[in-house]
Amino acid sequence: MILPIIIVLCTVVFIRFIEQKEHPWLTIFFNWFPSILLAYLIPAGISVVIQKDFSGADIHNLSKALFIPLAIVAVMSSLSLTQLKSIGWKPILVFLSGSFWIAVFPIGLLLLFRNSAFVQDFLITQEFWKGIPPVVGSWIGGSTSQLVLKELVACPEAVFLTILVLDNILVNIWTIFMFQIIKKSNFLNRLLRIDGLSPPDSIQAENENKINPLLASIILLGSVGLAHFFITSFVVKIVVLSFVGIALSNLIKNWNFQFVLKLGGILILIVMAVLGLKLKFSLIQFDAIFMGYLVVWLLSHFVVMLGVAKLLNVNSAWVPIASMANVGGIATAPAVTAAYEKKWMPHAIILAVLSMATGTFWGLLTISLFRILVL
Repeated sequence: MILPIIIVLCTVVFIRFIEQKEHPWLTIFFNWFPSILLAYLIPAGISVVIQKDFSGADIHNLSKALFIPLAIVAVMSSLSLTQLKSIGWKPILVFLSGSFWIAVFPIGLLLLFRNSAFVQDFLITQEFWKGIPPVVGSWIGGSTSQLVLKELVACPEAVFLTILVLDNILVNIWTIFMFQIIKKSNFLNRLLRIDGLSPPDSIQAENENKINPLLASIILLGSVGLAHFFITSFVVKIVVLSFVGIALSNLIKNWNFQFVLKLGGILILIVMAVLGLKLKFSLIQFDAIFMGYLVVWLLSHFVVMLGVAKLLNVNSAWVPIASMANVGGIATAPAVTAAYEKKWMPHAIILAVLSMATGTFWGLLTISLFRILVL
């Protein structure tokens, strides 16, 4: 198992190194080829070059037993419920309506076109439906939820790579679209006759006396160790660790939120690099109809949130903010928000963290509905 470990570590160190380099070309490059995708492709490319097959290496068992659970509890422990309250219930409800629609829309559409060749042949026979829960996880919870749901639904590597490529293209286009939409928020407010434009409360600053990163790591590792000792089911383990993470972040007053969030990001890269050891480039597929399906799915998500914003009489600017917190994540959500109101950037970050914390649960809902209503 030494060679696979070396490949994974070198991949993560290389990506973290170039991420810290400030160069215009690198910025453009990472806009279209994010770290998560590179972490998946580099190990696969190395495997091809050295002509080795690592799909059965023991590191995959280690990833499922340690790296994925540790990433979950780290990401979940980065959510502060106190800071979440500052946003207000209306913007949060707009955000949750977008999450709900992402989780249930594919089920409704598949039921509507259940007897079509797209559903029966492409999605069910070719098992492309197993790529939909990871999309739900990606759009709501980010890479952590995407990877967990991939494992839960046993998504084939070929399907997963196709999803990654299509998702990456679509999210980049969507980010550009949201940048333009948020600049039109005042126009949309007038058009929809929305007058509830009061700003959210200020985000409370974190406690400066933060817990030592080493102690935080020991607590997280201990949580995973106890869960592994007492729980055998992977699904139950993930759910329990999710609640443990929330408990840690909200019961320990000097919890180190920045450290655990950074740790979660590194762990995600590790998990993705391990998955890349299974990838075979010859299995990549592309389907224009499926891409169109993703586009309709994403557009309807925006329309639903806009309708909820109208019903709640809340500033329509929260719609692109909530959409980017869902689909874009912790990096792009505040960037889009800054195009409207820079003072709201911390609120966008908190919504993005909420997205990371809830993505797995929404994906579990999608999987359950698939198995009950479609398959």
